Amino acid sequence: MKVIIQRVKSASVTVDSELISSIGKGLLVLAGVGKEDTEKEAENIVNKVLKAKFWPDENGAQWKRNVQDIEGEVLCVSQFTLYGKMKKGNKPDFHDAADAQTARRVYDHFFNKMRDSYVSDRVKNGVFQAMMEVELKNDGPVGVDYCSEDAAVTIEINTNLPKKEPSEQKKENKDQDKGEGSEPTRQTFEFQLPAELLQ
Repeated sequence: MKVIIQRVKSASVTVDSELISSIGKGLLVLAGVGKEDTEKEAENIVNKVLKAKFWPDENGAQWKRNVQDIEGEVLCVSQFTLYGKMKKGNKPDFHDAADAQTARRVYDHFFNKMRDSYVSDRVKNGVFQAMMEVELKNDGPVGVDYCSEDAAVTIEINTNLPKKEPSEQKKENKDQDKGEGSEPTRQTFEFQLPAELLQ
């Protein structure tokens, strides 16, 4: 399962000119379901979203409080296009996204688990498979230093990151052991959220 989390001052969902849901300060969570995803992945994501520390504390120290600590709200929106790929040509490929039946089951579990794990009336929803208009006001201007209290925050969480094959790991270790004068090797960098952000 894959989600994009945005720290917002406000956000809303409109369908056919009708306001469906709106929140104030809190998190907008765009959630996509992959082919192999189950309710277990949905529960892991919920746990991370609610514990992720995106706000400063009362003394201005960064990354200290989560959405529950600030008594914020959460707006969940289903978004299968998070699984779109642009490998060839100019058209996105959505083959990694779950079929509609699976996606609805897992997404509904995700939303219901989010409500059960927090205060239910602070968790809002979009409309599954609808043409939604999502509006948001980012909590801070884009482009400022990441340590700034007003910095906009946009984070991706993916429960299905690819794992290295044992043979690839051995080859990589062997390449790293080579002395000077060896051919340059391709390097892969993996970035993870700080552990304290998700506690």
